[in-house]
Amino acid sequence: MRLDDPVVLDLTGVTDKAALMDRCAGALALPDWFGRNWDALADCLTDLPEPVTLVVTGWQAYARTRPREWQTAQDVFATAVEERPTHLSVLLSLGEAFGGSDEPPVASLG
Repeated sequence: MRLDDPVVLDLTGVTDKAALMDRCAGALALPDWFGRNWDALADCLTDLPEPVTLVVTGWQAYARTRPREWQTAQDVFATAVEERPTHLSVLLSLGEAFGGSDEPPVASLG
């Protein structure tokens, strides 16, 4: 796992699946054909051209307001990690931000 150059997926302000998909598309520079649904996200995550450490921040409010969607998102991330363990790592930031050494710890999804 590489933590020296992570991709940050900031979910602050995300209130629904459409916004989550938009944030994923932007953070991961997903291709134009990305259909913004769970299956398309799973396909894109397992087809990333380079190894990626994805740090998910600001997810707590989304998890509280849309618990089923958040569970599905976690399942998609976890399955992608299981399929490509040397190519994808997903970490959940337990605080509000991710950056320097004074930041809070992260939890791994896989």
